[in-house]
Amino acid sequence: MSASSQPSCGSANADRSDSAAYSTGHSARPSASAGDSAVAEALVAAATELRDAVDSLSFGEPVTHVYNPLSYAFAMHAAYLRTFARGPREVVFFGMNPGPWGMAQPGVPFGEVAAVRDWLRLNEPIGAPAEQHPKRPVEGLACGRSEVSGRRLWGAFRDRFHTAERFFASHFVANYCPLLFMESGGRNRTPDKLTRPERDALTAACDRHAAAVLRILQPRIVLGVGRYACRQLERVVERHAADQATGRAAAAQPAGRDAAGNEAAEPPFPVSCPQVAEILHPSPANPRANQGWKAELEARMRELGVW
Repeated sequence: MSASSQPSCGSANADRSDSAAYSTGHSARPSASAGDSAVAEALVAAATELRDAVDSLSFGEPVTHVYNPLSYAFAMHAAYLRTFARGPREVVFFGMNPGPWGMAQPGVPFGEVAAVRDWLRLNEPIGAPAEQHPKRPVEGLACGRSEVSGRRLWGAFRDRFHTAERFFASHFVANYCPLLFMESGGRNRTPDKLTRPERDALTAACDRHAAAVLRILQPRIVLGVGRYACRQLERVVERHAADQATGRAAAAQPAGRDAAGNEAAEPPFPVSCPQVAEILHPSPANPRANQGWKAELEARMRELGVW
């Protein structure tokens, strides 16, 4: 992965980290023997494939810096998957892409540092991008900045479920795109603002990964955090719903063969395609999110029959 000239949350989405916010609801990390390790390992393999796929991509001006936390923080990301994704999950949240004070620091989606350290209780080695933007250093769990979006999201989960183990018993949080794009001044450039060729190549890799996550976790409902993430998920699910219909039509064929007699590919979703819905993004750049985001989230989850 490269950016010509060499890579958003801007500072508006960041504040000082607040460990005290997660001092209640502490829990021990779930037992390593709990759940289905095969599910977690399948997700680790999918993340590895995504990491390698996006590392091979190139991005030009105005992007000058690209961070891939699946590369420099993969140990932490793998620990997140192995700890909290040990079996199917009923509800899966998907964010858009990392922010500089969120996932770009610890390698966990919406990775508000205090939440990762004090509520998820994860602690693994974290490296740094080969070329860092001077205004967006990666300091891992030592980062003193706090991403507002992540603080709101994980804070809402903590307030409702109290412990991470209770939340992850039926929920999971992922990101659609693993890359953070920055312009020369440090401003975030979101994936939808990339050039068409760049966007197409990135979308192909991210779609494959999203489909794999849904196939592995088998959720009943998938929630896009914000409009962008929701639209990507709708496309992924709609595309594979058609593939699934084709698979049902070929059900009478010998096992392991499609209607043409060729070896059949692994089905995208083994039971049924999940419902896709949108929740309001918690970013402070969204005026509605600054007017009772948590209450709106809870109302939306009740409307969807999730909480």
